[in-house]
Amino acid sequence: MPYRVCFVCTGNICRSPMAESVFRARVEEAGLDQLVEVDSAGTGGWHEGDGADPRTVAVLEANGYGSDHTARQFQASWFSRVDLVVALDSGHFKALRRLAPTPEDADKVRLLRSYDPAAGDDPDVPDPYYGRMDGFEECLEMVEAASVGLLAAVQEQVEGQVS
Repeated sequence: MPYRVCFVCTGNICRSPMAESVFRARVEEAGLDQLVEVDSAGTGGWHEGDGADPRTVAVLEANGYGSDHTARQFQASWFSRVDLVVALDSGHFKALRRLAPTPEDADKVRLLRSYDPAAGDDPDVPDPYYGRMDGFEECLEMVEAASVGLLAAVQEQVEGQVS
């Protein structure tokens, strides 16, 4: 059974699809694509069925990442089939922990930047939606930086399942 990671932001059109694309690339580079599934969703359903924001797509493609995406809303029932829920900011983190049906499910929720030692006391990936293109580029930098530590943590979990 694969180890399942789901990234969650507000509407699932900017930050979480970016994190999904970047982390999927890291998983493939590590040769773990048969052992790890990567997905994303939003805390709200405003954009359900939409593609990623065109600025997200542009930044991903300019940096060699895939950008195929359809937005959807995270549901409480998903906790039973997801191993790790990665929130993009502290608001998402709190909302997801409240949504969790059990304390064990709440423990599955982590902040993305908690995997980046350089993040220091700044746990949030800022929402670039209402800003300019440089906000999307900054978002990508934060996601890439945190993906290194996240991959190491997921590899540890996967190796624990395999051995």
